[in-house]
Amino acid sequence: MTEELHLDRARAESFGSVADNYDRYRPGFSAALIDQLAAVRPNGVLDIACGTGKVSVALASRGLDVVGVELDPRMAEIARGHGIPVEIATFENWDPNGRQFDLITCGNAWHWINPALGIPKVAKLLRPGGTMARLWSFYTVDEPLSSAIDAIYRDYPGQRSHVNQPPRRNMSLPDAFRDYPQFTDFESKLDLAVEPLTGEAWVELIATYSDHRQLPPEQLVELQRKVAETIRQHGGVVPARRGNFVQIARRA
Repeated sequence: MTEELHLDRARAESFGSVADNYDRYRPGFSAALIDQLAAVRPNGVLDIACGTGKVSVALASRGLDVVGVELDPRMAEIARGHGIPVEIATFENWDPNGRQFDLITCGNAWHWINPALGIPKVAKLLRPGGTMARLWSFYTVDEPLSSAIDAIYRDYPGQRSHVNQPPRRNMSLPDAFRDYPQFTDFESKLDLAVEPLTGEAWVELIATYSDHRQLPPEQLVELQRKVAETIRQHGGVVPARRGNFVQIARRA
């Protein structure tokens, strides 16, 4: 995976068909991380590509004024059902109507944004001293189940995502925000917390990832069946750890 993933629009726009399961099974973000973002009491929060509201809802529950931008109406409808006002657009084409924000977030979605357009736009939308936070959540699976699941995926090259590994593409690539003089005070953090999942939850979860969505339906069902059987053979519970990775930059 590369920084050009935003060019694959079929994957970028594949989540609406599984919006309900995305909302139900995708991991959220740790309370400590959300509290850290909310602690500065930002005057206005923008959540880019807000999806079903994984970041927005958590911030709004802390009393913050949050608006989301989301390209898929089906994802947006769920976020609205959680009480988040959402405007339908891609971030690159979204019209802020003169608004600025103290905090801008993007959860599990910055790789779908064209950085050449997205980073300068963030710079314009953030007030001086404001914070941009790009967040990713993921699961890692303990052994021996992890290797057993990996063996299944050898028959499905390309369907790896970061459902069973940290989002290395984001942690290892240079942070493009550092190339823009409008940003300073860069920070990154990774943490893991034990969070076992049922086998049923795991097989529904994997089907919400964009690379899995590109499989023909019959192959996806076959993959889920094989994974479910392997989990049953290993006791029926996935010994997983939920990870949160965040990259923060502040407007100079």
